[in-house]
Amino acid sequence: MPAPAPLVRAESVAKRYGSGDAATWALRQVSLEVAPGEFLALMGRSGCGKTTLLNLLGAMDLPSSGRVLLQGADTSQLDDHALTLLRRRAVGFVFQAFHLLPTLSVRENIEVPLLLAGLPAGRLAPEMAARVELSAKLDAFPHQLSGGEMQRVALARALIHQPALIVADEPTGNLDTHSASLVIALLARLAREQGAAVVMATHSHEAARHADRILHLQDGALVSAS
Repeated sequence: MPAPAPLVRAESVAKRYGSGDAATWALRQVSLEVAPGEFLALMGRSGCGKTTLLNLLGAMDLPSSGRVLLQGADTSQLDDHALTLLRRRAVGFVFQAFHLLPTLSVRENIEVPLLLAGLPAGRLAPEMAARVELSAKLDAFPHQLSGGEMQRVALARALIHQPALIVADEPTGNLDTHSASLVIALLARLAREQGAAVVMATHSHEAARHADRILHLQDGALVSAS
């Protein structure tokens, strides 16, 4: 049986900020593939290009050269509206800083991707809250939660529309050791249950051990894999 087509493919991707003598290359000729359901960790020093690569793979930004294909679509060939629709359908995002909306309850924060996509929420938010062990916090607001609880809300929000890809940028970076262990274990388990691929940038070797594969970046280039 032939192997499934990659969910995401980066082909000789480079990203430049600025121009002329002030130009900075954040990525240099990066090529990689992410299979459906795979958990991939990106590691390297701050400034090595991890977040830039995440943004390109998740269709939040476009390469300066090369191309990124997400579910077969060349992101560079899509207009802003088409890119927005692709992200809403195919990608869930988890950020280090949580990015919860402070005036919305836990339930409402979890429902945001469904509302943006025009989909009914129904019982999905309570079900996702239960899966991240927050059933008792549905009516709470972000300022009433711990850091670990806020990241679990963000995780539920990222998964509620059943995306094919989860993009996670330092998801345990603002958490204590116990909360970090819980969040990364939930991310790995829930993504596996939903069949979602995960691409995660992290400095944490403990978080990276959940990955199927680890890629190391240095100065914008892939330098090794494990």
